[in-house]
Amino acid sequence: MTANRVLLAALFVGAIAAAVGAFAEDKRMVHQMMPRAVPLPVEGELPSLGGAKGWLNSPPLTAAGLRGKVVLVDFWTYTCINWRRTLPYVRAWSEKYRDQGLVVIGVHSPEFEFEKDVDNVRRESKDMRVDYPIAIDSDHAIWRAFNNEYWPALYFIDAQGRIRHHQFGEGDYEQSEMIIQQLLAEAGTGRINQGLVSVDARDAEAAADLGSLRSAENYVGYARTENFASPGGARLNEARLYAAPTRLSLNHWALSGDWTMGIQATALNKADGRIVYRFHARDLHLVMGPAARGTPVRFRVLVDGHPPGAAHGVDVDEQGNGAVTEARMYQLIRQPEPIADRQFEIEFLDAGVEAYSFTFG
Repeated sequence: MTANRVLLAALFVGAIAAAVGAFAEDKRMVHQMMPRAVPLPVEGELPSLGGAKGWLNSPPLTAAGLRGKVVLVDFWTYTCINWRRTLPYVRAWSEKYRDQGLVVIGVHSPEFEFEKDVDNVRRESKDMRVDYPIAIDSDHAIWRAFNNEYWPALYFIDAQGRIRHHQFGEGDYEQSEMIIQQLLAEAGTGRINQGLVSVDARDAEAAADLGSLRSAENYVGYARTENFASPGGARLNEARLYAAPTRLSLNHWALSGDWTMGIQATALNKADGRIVYRFHARDLHLVMGPAARGTPVRFRVLVDGHPPGAAHGVDVDEQGNGAVTEARMYQLIRQPEPIADRQFEIEFLDAGVEAYSFTFG
């Protein structure tokens, strides 16, 4: 974000705070007052959406056809934990402001190959209750048209088709919603409810515990992995029998068993393979899927050598048992306090799993 945009964001928050403070003694006036509009720069025009390979929840939408509407474009990919944690807000904004002239468009720009499968996107969007229009951007044509570089990324477009603001990454939800309200007011769509949404984010959608987060995203394919600790290192694109050290340093990981490490994913060739990871976070997620569609892969999770118990994630039971049934992100650990360095282990009881990336929260 440029210095000018940082300054504008500060002015926006300052204007709201000053206005509220001026009427702080009269609660009725504070509740009814309209936030003071602040200048929002024109960052460009809404690019063409013609690069979409298809649409879900809507017929194809066009930039010209959206004139007169306030548009929120949300770049996402369904395995991205950072996007998952913004979804409760985007979903709530779509529901609240849909009848007042807001159109939310989720542009699904995949990170992994399996996310290009529209059936996977359709299934996951249904499970996550994404009911607003989705542009299938499997070739990243819309991504490039916006010169976008991030998941998640929000672009706020006014009724004249101009990009007036953007938000990269998680957070700043109140500011984002007030900008939606301001653009709707500018469009003259009628009386805008100035209250802000309240969300009940649960499971993988819950905000990260940033105070205890000391582990960052790491990939399991060789193109972008870090801190791989199996003795002898990785053999790329070839089957190899790996071993895991007894003890790992924080944020290091290892394989045990017969695996093939590919550019995006590491695949298990024979049953009883393990992945071990030393982490420090409340939540641990693993993006993975079965190599053969419709062929589940059973697994068991341990934390410091024991079943997770109360620390189990939504996709495992207290004994650590679960199954990989489709290609997606699995929440495996949500540990209660105290948060400390832990050794995570997942053992696959069947061959045929493909593991892509670890994320934490």
